[in-house]
Amino acid sequence: MEDITNKQTADFIAAHLNDDVRTLALKVNRNGDIDIDFALRQIAGWQTAKRKLPSWTEVKGLLFPPHLSMEQCSGEPAAEYKRRLAERLTQGNEATIGVDLTGGFGVDFSFMARSYHHAVYVERQEELCRIVSHNLPLLGVTNAKVVCDEAEHFISAMQHAHVVYLDPARRDAHGARTYSISDCTPDVMVLLPQLMAKSRHIIIKLSPMLDWSKTISDLGSKVSEVHIVSTGGECRELLIVIDSHRQQEDRPDIYCVADHEMVMISPEMAAMPLRIVSAPYQEWAGTYLYEPHTSLMKSGCWGAISSMYDMEMISANSHLFISAKPVASFPGRSFMIDEVSTMNKRELKSMIGTMAKANISVRNFPLTAKQLRLRLKMGDGGDSYLFATTTDDGRHVIMKCSKITRQDQ
Repeated sequence: MEDITNKQTADFIAAHLNDDVRTLALKVNRNGDIDIDFALRQIAGWQTAKRKLPSWTEVKGLLFPPHLSMEQCSGEPAAEYKRRLAERLTQGNEATIGVDLTGGFGVDFSFMARSYHHAVYVERQEELCRIVSHNLPLLGVTNAKVVCDEAEHFISAMQHAHVVYLDPARRDAHGARTYSISDCTPDVMVLLPQLMAKSRHIIIKLSPMLDWSKTISDLGSKVSEVHIVSTGGECRELLIVIDSHRQQEDRPDIYCVADHEMVMISPEMAAMPLRIVSAPYQEWAGTYLYEPHTSLMKSGCWGAISSMYDMEMISANSHLFISAKPVASFPGRSFMIDEVSTMNKRELKSMIGTMAKANISVRNFPLTAKQLRLRLKMGDGGDSYLFATTTDDGRHVIMKCSKITRQDQ
C-alpha cells in the first residue's frame, strides 16, 4: 500500500485538496519525490467523500480507493440507515456477530459494525482490504476483523452470524451495469441456502432499478422486509431483508424512506384497493394535490397511499393524489389547486394569463415537460406550478397550483 507518511506527498495532497484534479494532473511536476498518481487519487477520493461522506473528510489520514470504488460506495445517510436497520434486527441479542461479505471500500461496514459486538469484513480485492484495515481504527471501529477472501469460499467455513450483509457487484466483465439479481456477483440465488443456514438475517443491497415485487418472488417467502431508500430526491437503494426463521407466507413489510421520512406499509395496507377521483376536473380547484416522494413512488402501493391518507388518485397511471382537506403528514410534495384547464387554447390562455414562467411536471401525459414548456412558451422557475396529467376518462388536463408547506396546512 502507498505510504501516506511520505511528508512531501502528504503536504502536496493537503495543499491541493480543493483543486481540479484534471487540471492539476496536467501541470504538476512528476520528476520530484511526490507520488503523483497516488496523490491525485487521494485528492479525487477526498472530493468525492466531501459530497458523499462529509464526516469522513474531517478524519485525518484516511486512504481512498480508485474511482470506481468511490462511485459505488454508499453515501453517509444511506449507510447510517443501514446501521439503524442492523441495530433493530439484532436488538435483544447478546454478543452479536455481523458479517459483510462484499466489503468494498467499507462504508456500509464501518457504520453497521457499530451495531455488533463483533464484525467481520470480507473482500476479495487485496488493495481494498489494506485500505480498510488502515481506515477502520481511524474511524473508531475497533471490533472488526478484515478477511481477504471470496464470499463464496468464506461462507463455507463461516461461523453463525446474526446478520449477513451483501452488496453484490452490479457490473459485468466489461464494466456495464447489470440490474437482474441473477446477473450480480456473487450470485445471491446460488448462495441463499448457505446464507440462511449460517445467519438469522440476510440484508441484500440491490439496484433501485429492479422490480422489487419480482425480486421478492424470486427470493421466496423468507423475505420479511423491503426497504426503498431515497436521498436528495433520488431513489438510491433497494434493501431486501431475509429472515431465515420466518414462518409466514404473506408478503413482507415495505419501508419507504426518503431522507428523514419513513412510511411503513404492511401487507394488509398494500392489498388495499386504489380509489380513483370521482369529482370531475372542473371541481378540483380549491382542493389539494399530493405527489408522493420517490420511495413511495417506487413502491407502487397506490391503494395503500389512498387508504392511509384518505385521498384519491387522479387516474390509475397518474400517481398524483387529490384530497378535499389538507394532509399535513403526507410524505411528499403538497399543493393547492388554483385552477384546472384542458388543452383547449382558450381555456389555457384564460388560466395562464400573463404567467411568464412556472415549474412544470408531467405524469401520464403525451408531452414531456420540455415539450409542454415550449408549447406554452414559458420559462422555468418561479412560485407557480403546473401539473399536466390525464384524467381517468382520458382527458388531458393542466393544473395550476401553489406549493404549500406543512406549516401552511
